Amino acid sequence: MNDILLVRGGRVLDPAAGLDAVLDVLVANGVVAAIGPGLEAAGARVLDAGGCIVAPGFVDLHAHLREPGFEQKGTIATETEAALRGGFTTVCAMPNTRPAPDCGPVLESIVDLVRRHARVRVFPIGCVTRERAGKELAELAELAAGGVVAFSDDGSPVADPRLMRNALALAEALGLPLSEHCDTPEMHTSGAMNEGAVSERLGLSGQPAAAEATAVARNIELAAATGARLHIAHVTTARAVELVAEAKARGLPVTCEVTPSHLFLTEAAVAGDGPEPAYDTNAKINPPLRTEADRRALLRGLEAGVIDAIATDHAPHAVEDKLVEFEDAAFGISCFESAAGTVFTLAARGELRIERAIAALTSGPAACFGLAERGPGVGRLEPGVSRDVVVIDPAAEWVVDPAGWVSKGKNTPLGGRRLTGAVRAVIIDGTLRWEREGASV
Repeated sequence: MNDILLVRGGRVLDPAAGLDAVLDVLVANGVVAAIGPGLEAAGARVLDAGGCIVAPGFVDLHAHLREPGFEQKGTIATETEAALRGGFTTVCAMPNTRPAPDCGPVLESIVDLVRRHARVRVFPIGCVTRERAGKELAELAELAAGGVVAFSDDGSPVADPRLMRNALALAEALGLPLSEHCDTPEMHTSGAMNEGAVSERLGLSGQPAAAEATAVARNIELAAATGARLHIAHVTTARAVELVAEAKARGLPVTCEVTPSHLFLTEAAVAGDGPEPAYDTNAKINPPLRTEADRRALLRGLEAGVIDAIATDHAPHAVEDKLVEFEDAAFGISCFESAAGTVFTLAARGELRIERAIAALTSGPAACFGLAERGPGVGRLEPGVSRDVVVIDPAAEWVVDPAGWVSKGKNTPLGGRRLTGAVRAVIIDGTLRWEREGASV
């Protein structure tokens, strides 16, 4: 039986409906039943949301759940529980599993695992090429019929422009977007971090910003030639933001995302805070953390609506994957449980408006992949339709302690950092699924 919940007196923010007011939200019979002032419901459990933000459940377009094939790093059960605690009620799972979902039967097996173990709503993303090897197209029609919401080879860019054009044309015919990791690997040799003054000081190989920009430019032109919906994953550079803005000004169906890590951190995180270089492998991510100028450009792009979504690129790793020399360490940051804190800390600093942050976590990503058509009111609070609600305390201060995370991945450069803003409660399918310990709701 679903709970009857009355979320009382919070600041209700629903960018999809243009709603921003102190109101009550009644959840009954599995859905958001009503939104308005002074609501009452006999027998309802009351959640006092005074001083809090009440929003649609967060939507993540880019996450790694690791199962099947890499269960030592994470499982569908552990990583979706981490997503839940981070306020994410809908997650799109990247296809870098083993086996990878490049055909109908593999996709079906993964969907079955999700059905049995996921704690939040999970939409699969299918491969662009067989085994993500960049040689020949995957069974895109089978994958579309099996329910994928997009195609991507994740961290393996489709290098062959002819193959990429064919993939975009077929994706357009199937009515699905293609999400691309935009990099030109030929411009660097296994770059471990951003190419620049910090990499030179640390003696590490670098990835130049131009490697991202040239790939973004190429893929935008291929999207223009095919009419396909191109989604650019985790933009990191000022020039990439400019290129997306130009594409949107041309009326092209191009969208993009940014990670909380790239909004919050810079390449300096690799060196650490002390006088001696720390070579913090937990700050190794692909694409890499960039310069402060790039970070500020990303924030401006997000505020301006050039960047559509905040997506975690949650990438849990086993301890041994990071306890090696920097250049040998795995790429990736585990961030389901810190994402909201970093984003709302930026808002507390005055670097990002809360309204824009909520839009980039809800209606923005839902629109990129057409998820509102796939799930019940995903990314919005629509009475009678929507099922997911998150309550956030924007003033709560807390210290990041990855040892206490439910994710198997403790790999974060934020350990010990004090953040402002915390998820207080999460409602999925009309049921209160999680409350922060000690919360007064």
